[in-house]
Amino acid sequence: MYIATMPAAPESNSRSTPRFATDAQRWAAIVRRAPEADGIFYYAVRTTGVFCRPSCGARRALRNNVSFFDSAAAAERAGFRACKRCRPNGEGLTRAHAALVARACRLIDSAETMPDLAALARAAGMSRFHFHRVFTRHMGMTPKAYTTAQRAQRMREQLQHSDNITGAIYDAGFGSNGRFYAGSAATLGMTPSSYRAGGEGVRIRFAIGACSLGSILVAATDKGICAILLGDDAAALLRDLEDRFPKAQLIGGDKDFERLLAQVAGLVEAPAKGLALPLDLRGTAFQHRVWQALRKIRPGTTVSYSDLARRLGLPGSVRAVAGAVAANMLAVAIPCHRVIRRDGTLSGYRWGVSRKRALLERESPMR
Repeated sequence: MYIATMPAAPESNSRSTPRFATDAQRWAAIVRRAPEADGIFYYAVRTTGVFCRPSCGARRALRNNVSFFDSAAAAERAGFRACKRCRPNGEGLTRAHAALVARACRLIDSAETMPDLAALARAAGMSRFHFHRVFTRHMGMTPKAYTTAQRAQRMREQLQHSDNITGAIYDAGFGSNGRFYAGSAATLGMTPSSYRAGGEGVRIRFAIGACSLGSILVAATDKGICAILLGDDAAALLRDLEDRFPKAQLIGGDKDFERLLAQVAGLVEAPAKGLALPLDLRGTAFQHRVWQALRKIRPGTTVSYSDLARRLGLPGSVRAVAGAVAANMLAVAIPCHRVIRRDGTLSGYRWGVSRKRALLERESPMR
């Protein structure tokens, strides 16, 4: 999946204070109907006698009428009854919808012919409009975008194992050659023949320099930055890039590109600033979704892998989420350094735990 994208708006979180520990934080979560707050606390409305999850879509009560509880049982002991809309003492709409979306994704992943929106909605027992809205909210992309990404992934796999490009196009689920070729640049980032040839004919500019964390390599296609690599050995970074694009035309950076390298190196020195440049993200639909969630973590804060999985509506897929975090190839620009273990220790950073610690320390004044 190849998507040119700009920085996303950050979400609030804190390393120094537990999440949603204060009434002000909890009320703010209710106002924005934050799904990541579900299960952490509950709120009750004294005028109705009902208690809800923070993400409940019911009409917002007046702040003066709202009380907070750490558990559904505590709210019930206080005399409040469960909301029939968000079912806070049961599975809840958020988890129910997440399960429906997960089933729809499995249907898309396993289908020989990609299902359309109507078929997916019927399988979920929803109207097309409602299913589209629920899917988009949980996945961070529309059903069509997810389907397109999965077809692109199949196309990449087929091109690697097929001697016939036309056969690979149909096997990947495209209805015609013309439809695929019309969007092949967006789908593969290059022509099918170039992709099969390991990026042959594709121009990738790159430059290698030094920063306070060692060597840094920045590479970009005409769509945006496709790699930011850190390490101790500049030659090893170049070999890594060559291994990823064995037949691409790698072009050493000119003065203009070296200015881009300096800009990215500046991000290493001040990671809280963010990078206002297009990125050429290369990964599966699931990886792209995780990377987008990473970009929403507020500078100077951290989340655990389980927190991140819960934000994505996938509390049972912590390992899969961690794998997508580890697959990130754009150091700092996709801030996977802000993900830590549940006990607060640092681990699992592609470019070394010491670099992860240094980046977090540079963001610490943001706390």
